[in-house]
Amino acid sequence: MDELLNIMGALSDPGRLRALAALKDGELCVCQIIELLGLAPSTVSKHMFLLRNAGLVESRKEGLWMHYRLPARPAAAQRKALELVLSSLKSDRILAKDKRRLAKIRHSDLHGICRRRRRYPVGKLEAKKAQHKREIDK
Repeated sequence: MDELLNIMGALSDPGRLRALAALKDGELCVCQIIELLGLAPSTVSKHMFLLRNAGLVESRKEGLWMHYRLPARPAAAQRKALELVLSSLKSDRILAKDKRRLAKIRHSDLHGICRRRRRYPVGKLEAKKAQHKREIDK
């Protein structure tokens, strides 16, 4: 029962449903999801945490950035939930708008989006990247 409650809770927010629909066409950086949804980074991070906890998305970290995708091999309950949600939302007007915006976001400069969304000055962002690379190389 707990698994079902986690899944249903994760699906109970329009922003999380929009994020799931956006991931249908492939992996996105959290900055791209923030850009699409127009929500605060902390809100999107919380949404993605709940979706990941429910097994509805997978994540990976690349440098400073988190990337999310639909699970490659979801468990049965998650697979059924994703199929139901994604098929039910095919004709939604908001998601149709999101799809058009997402096409533009996917073709935009990812680092530019992340810089703008994370509000790092360019120099500070490059310094953080360099620091992260040094830590990995140790």
